[in-house]
Amino acid sequence: MKIGTAPGAAAPPRLRAGRAALTASFLLQGVTFALLVTCIPEIQDRYGLSDALLPVFLAAVPILAGVGSIVSEQLVRRAGARAVLRVVQPAVCLSLACAGFGRTLWQLALALGAFGLLVGALDASMNMLGVGLQRRYGRSIMLGFHAAFSLGGILGTVVTGLGSHYHLGLPVLFGTAALVIAPLAVLAGTRFAGPAELGDAVREAAEAAARSVPWRPLLPLCLAMAFAYIADASVSNYSVKYLTDGLGSAEDVAKLSYLGYMVAMLLGRALGDRAVQRWGAVPVVRGGAALAALGFAIAAAAPGAAAGITGFTVLGFGICAIIPQVFAAGGRLLPDDSDAAVARLNLFNYVGFLIGSPLVGAIADASSYRWALLAPMLLVLAVLPLADRFAPAPALVPARA
Repeated sequence: MKIGTAPGAAAPPRLRAGRAALTASFLLQGVTFALLVTCIPEIQDRYGLSDALLPVFLAAVPILAGVGSIVSEQLVRRAGARAVLRVVQPAVCLSLACAGFGRTLWQLALALGAFGLLVGALDASMNMLGVGLQRRYGRSIMLGFHAAFSLGGILGTVVTGLGSHYHLGLPVLFGTAALVIAPLAVLAGTRFAGPAELGDAVREAAEAAARSVPWRPLLPLCLAMAFAYIADASVSNYSVKYLTDGLGSAEDVAKLSYLGYMVAMLLGRALGDRAVQRWGAVPVVRGGAALAALGFAIAAAAPGAAAGITGFTVLGFGICAIIPQVFAAGGRLLPDDSDAAVARLNLFNYVGFLIGSPLVGAIADASSYRWALLAPMLLVLAVLPLADRFAPAPALVPARA
């Protein structure tokens, strides 16, 4: 039985309202995530966190996010993705506020631990709900959700830049953000799509993801995903710190590095589909990997803040072309089990974050941030020989359990 609206037909109003609400949820999460990652230097100062300990704290977040993602699958089966998302998104805001109000390392550990667990559950439930909506629409709409996350990252970075410029401090910045974002998340939650709109779409997507699919044809794409997210984690966790500690930039100016990266990601996601349609996935992925490596090189060699910001912006234009094409290639490779392929590829999102932050932090602690940026540069170049795997190919028959 076909799921989705008829081609060219308008989606029912309640389904459109659910899509708009989930788009708002992605945007709010983009704001929240940007608030945290662009304030890492301020967090270090407030808690007296050394450069040696920083990678440990940062690595704990994706580890716990992976745990939260797994736990959320069980919760979704019992209560539904909508119910889980309604609870965890306001709770993420609370954990962000706690990170701003604490004073000791154990308080920071608890706040970041809670943030990691909740973000994992939030990410999983948002994407489960998004997959359900996409199946009901009968066409791709997920890119719009992730573009909203990028837009939220831009807004969050602007807020933290203003906070640094006016010396607001973490309690005011994080506390005020939580007071604004949490009620908006609750309001969006009242319009999330549920069983009446989605029917069995979420359950069917979960069952498809649980089916056995072959690992071997997906491994090159898994590696490409991991390398791309190592690069992304390097920017998220260390771009601002590199400009402040490595290039001597003011904190408000340093935050423009992440802002430039997110603006480039947003623009790239808006134009990327047209580039693929014109030139094909393989040239776009190759060009994206080369451009991302160039961005790292520019940032590593930067004599000052302006060049550093330029480098991270160039990097954003490169990375944005790789990640969506990994998912698209996985779907083409296993068209009958595309949800299962996408779910498996998404695991390497966490692998990339888990490796990227400690890798850059350890090299920076042993030498400098300039040398540290060369490690993700080399890894993103490793996507070049994998680019042929992004070409359309005859579908493989998945192995059944």
